[in-house]
Amino acid sequence: MGEILGLMNKGEHRISKTESVKLRAMTIAAQAYEYSMYKIPQPSTLGGIIELKMYERKLKQKDMAKLMGLSESKFSQILSGKRSPDISFLKALTKSWALTHHFYSTRV
Repeated sequence: MGEILGLMNKGEHRISKTESVKLRAMTIAAQAYEYSMYKIPQPSTLGGIIELKMYERKLKQKDMAKLMGLSESKFSQILSGKRSPDISFLKALTKSWALTHHFYSTRV
């Protein structure tokens, strides 16, 4: 990792072709190691998928509720499993993000 960092700190335009090839090989190996050691399971619930998407976009619950045109309390209850999502919630969700594709692609 130290060698990767050293080459990256040199800058993209300051490393030789040989160093670039070596850097690519080392980063691929490091990434493969990280994936094998630190597996983060894909969410399997609608709430989990929504929370992941909120995290990726750095949104808080209140921001997501506003984006979807929902009350904070309804959004919170659905996310926590205290309330089932209704058709209006699912339509708002699909409209605000293309989550249906993500949900089905993780289930296949």
